[in-house]
Amino acid sequence: MRTFKQAVGTRDFAVSAEVFLKPETDAGMIREQAALLRERVDGVLLTDNQFGHVHLSTIAAASLLLQHGVDAIVQLACRNRNRIALLSDLLGAAALGVTSLVLIRGEPVPSGFTPRPKAVHDLDALELIATAARLKADEQLSSPPAFFIGGLVTPHAPKPGWVPAKLTAKADAGVQFVLSHICMDVPVLRAYMKQLVGAGLIRRVSVLASFAIPATAADARWLREHRPNVNIPDLCLKRLKQAADPELEGVRLCAELLHEARAIPGIAGAHLYATRNLATIPAALEAAGIDGPGTA
Repeated sequence: MRTFKQAVGTRDFAVSAEVFLKPETDAGMIREQAALLRERVDGVLLTDNQFGHVHLSTIAAASLLLQHGVDAIVQLACRNRNRIALLSDLLGAAALGVTSLVLIRGEPVPSGFTPRPKAVHDLDALELIATAARLKADEQLSSPPAFFIGGLVTPHAPKPGWVPAKLTAKADAGVQFVLSHICMDVPVLRAYMKQLVGAGLIRRVSVLASFAIPATAADARWLREHRPNVNIPDLCLKRLKQAADPELEGVRLCAELLHEARAIPGIAGAHLYATRNLATIPAALEAAGIDGPGTA
């Protein structure tokens, strides 16, 4: 099995995706989702109790994905654990064969959760990234993990004189790739990447642009209003609302974005998120003419 790390290093356009992790997700559901994505994507991101939604641990889910021939990208959030727990999970992930990580601060838990969980934030995202990087060079470990360390970025239209200081700091700490927050505004994505290229950061960090595949206009509107840093233009919502088959229109929209993203200098690949139907991810990739890992 080729890993996501290897794909980013060798493919012209690598692809990752997310599976659905819910309270009811079990081993059988993970197996079914793995079967849908295995031949189409290079790695699958396992989000870490995003926005406080509880599900099986990402480490357990990673083990199941690896058993079914899918490379797991494990997300760990500083919100949920102190540094001892984070170190334990990093070592556990390495022992299972996880090679790629996305290390984040973690968004605040929305109001209404009862009882309300307490945020930990013993480390911040930069400290967690640096901790994972130090593990890679720890001579006290019999087999130091060869982690491919990732983080998040938010594409935006930079003002004159803007410098990508946050991404530079992440690269200095040890980040090797980043997933963007969902950005379906191609001019914004193009302007943002132009700045990263000009700053020389793409020589240090691989950037994957994130796109959603909404099943309805309501899904797209919910993402824009409730998930942080999501950029879905009004034109996308209009197309979905007017479409006779909104899910098919979401696939077409994503395929168009993938086609345009491949032409933007500096973009190493894409990360895809389906709002309802995981099968729309292979459909969008096929419509965009992007081969699966076994044929690239």
